[in-house]
Amino acid sequence: MPKQIHLAAHFPGVNNTTVWSDPRSGSHIEFSSFAHLAQTAERAKFDFLFLAEGLRLREQGGKIYDLDVVGRPDTFTVLAALAAVTDRLGLAGTINSTFNEPYEVARQFASLDHLSDGRAAWNVVTSWDAFTGENFRRGGFLPQEDRYERAKTFMRTTWELFDSWRGDEIVADQESGVFLADPDAGRFAHHDRHFDISGQFNVPRSPQGRPVIFQAGDSEEGREFAAASADAIFSRHGTLEDGQKFYADVKGRLARYGRIPDQLKILPAATFVLGDTDEDAAAIAREVRFQQVSGQTAIMFAEQLWNRDLSGYDPDGPLPEADPLPGENTISRGRASVRMYRDPLAVAAQWRALAAERNLSLREVVIEVTGRQTFIGSPATVAADINRLVQADASDGFILVPHITPGGLDEFADTVVPLLQERGVFRTEYEGTTLRSHLGLDPLPTPAANEKAVAS
Repeated sequence: MPKQIHLAAHFPGVNNTTVWSDPRSGSHIEFSSFAHLAQTAERAKFDFLFLAEGLRLREQGGKIYDLDVVGRPDTFTVLAALAAVTDRLGLAGTINSTFNEPYEVARQFASLDHLSDGRAAWNVVTSWDAFTGENFRRGGFLPQEDRYERAKTFMRTTWELFDSWRGDEIVADQESGVFLADPDAGRFAHHDRHFDISGQFNVPRSPQGRPVIFQAGDSEEGREFAAASADAIFSRHGTLEDGQKFYADVKGRLARYGRIPDQLKILPAATFVLGDTDEDAAAIAREVRFQQVSGQTAIMFAEQLWNRDLSGYDPDGPLPEADPLPGENTISRGRASVRMYRDPLAVAAQWRALAAERNLSLREVVIEVTGRQTFIGSPATVAADINRLVQADASDGFILVPHITPGGLDEFADTVVPLLQERGVFRTEYEGTTLRSHLGLDPLPTPAANEKAVAS
């Protein structure tokens, strides 16, 4: 019996993935864009739509980084609106655990899960930089070990809030027919070095009990966090060998937390370029990469590695002869990219070797090293490649990132998905109503059921 493939759609966020110059490229603000992508994903029977989050406009060299989208509406607002124009599609959003509070986030996710009839998911992330922290009352930042400790405590605290409604507190008054709640329902108290809160949670238990939990860390701490607490982990390991290593490593950590492999789905982000033939797709893919990495974008990527102003360099010329500057990276303050280089000198040497071996310009090197095109080919080739990686335990599926918004998923839905369905590896209809069901995760028992199980 082949593994069933899980597919999701990512509405591209703050990055240079989107080809803005394409006449089909639309707004990242207008609701019609979000609705189009979500409804296409639901038509194709995808598991969920994913929204990333940006808490501040990005900068580089002290200036607004204007080569990609500058922002978009609040994640919860968009997902709540999408709940009204979709019926089965899961709705996943990134919400930061460093700059939010458990009561607020728990209330928002419980509300979204009610509004969507059990389709909410939370991608739990942390934030490392003081730059973003300046937008918040606390300001500053937390060291990595403290960030993950706060994130773990944050999640445990929200679970206490979700579970403060056991699931059986609301009853109908026999005479009036009015629904009444136990006056003690929702009471909570949590006291530790991160949170000192108590009160009464005022949103009844939602259809899933709590949102599906996603995690996106690739560090040792991030992998362990996912193994302990997540239902799915986003991955950047989309090739066969790297994917299999990551898959085996993370799934191998589950047993120490009393979990089995099926309780955590591994879903790499993946881009795709389709053509009538593999050759056509390859030509289109090359053009897309040059549109995604303009000369200005290439210079900015290089500045993040070299930690110095390279604005005077020709992007179509050679790499800088000078070595990267050591010490704190002041050029990329503002997180113009998530690329952090632990050994800039070694990476620069790799770039130079690549340039020399293949006679590449600075821009061409950046295009090669930042390549994001996972699947390139005809629909038949792409369907076969996706299935091969999933069946080989390199992933459980993929989160697809189109380079055109909002219509970039349409061709995949119309040509690749039917081929996966013909292979019997992807659903033709939704079997359940909740996101947990789409992902093949068991329903969560209510706290009341847990208490009865323990008592027996």
